[in-house]
Amino acid sequence: MSTLEIKDLHVSVVTDEEPKEILKGVDLTIKSGETHAIMGPNGSGKSTLSYAIAGHPKYEVTSGSVLLDGEDVLDMSVDERARAGLFLAMQYPVEVPGVSMSNFLRTAATAVRGEAPQLRHWVKEVKQAMAELDIDPTFAERSVNEGFSGGEKKRHEILQLALLQPKFAILDETDSGLDVDALRVVSEGVNRFRANSESGVMLITHYTRILKYITPDFVHVFAGGRIVESGGSELADRLEEEGYVRYVGKREGALAQ
Repeated sequence: MSTLEIKDLHVSVVTDEEPKEILKGVDLTIKSGETHAIMGPNGSGKSTLSYAIAGHPKYEVTSGSVLLDGEDVLDMSVDERARAGLFLAMQYPVEVPGVSMSNFLRTAATAVRGEAPQLRHWVKEVKQAMAELDIDPTFAERSVNEGFSGGEKKRHEILQLALLQPKFAILDETDSGLDVDALRVVSEGVNRFRANSESGVMLITHYTRILKYITPDFVHVFAGGRIVESGGSELADRLEEEGYVRYVGKREGALAQ
């Protein structure tokens, strides 16, 4: 059983003028086997939370802690966080020209597992994972994300998730830019990951459509840089009906009356 515990996290983004505070005291605990959906209006700080946990240099943690099994990951480098068991599926995956998917995936797996996977087993493992995500086998020799469509990039993110098997997966708007078929395939990939591991999942999304495929254990509403309401999956149903109007413009996380 592993635990990811975020305590009173305050984060500022570095701008050309002066730092701007985005997260204003986030508290959240995710345990192994749990799926937490983070929902909220645009600009509420959801992606900032994911980047801060992963260690993006643009985001400065001014106070608080992020504990993975009691150890503060904020003291770790980005690669140390990955080896410790954190994984971020980015909203906008970057292209890496000149690095093939096959080399990238095996290098990442070697770093996370502590030893190079045996080639014969690795090839079989990758082929199976690619087939489950409807990824053309020829993509293995293409440069990472170069020339990929939005849906292909997102499938590649879930392919990494399947192969690296982290303790905690942070999925930052994985559903954005996906058509119905790609959304279904990506969601099925996430559900396989959940079923085959005891990992925890933080699913960041603006819309409820992905939650029709992936049922969360907990739903948290993010507004004004913090969590302002939490509940079960029924909260997502209410958000679909009402939207985020009652949360917009709230100060210090106060709910609408």
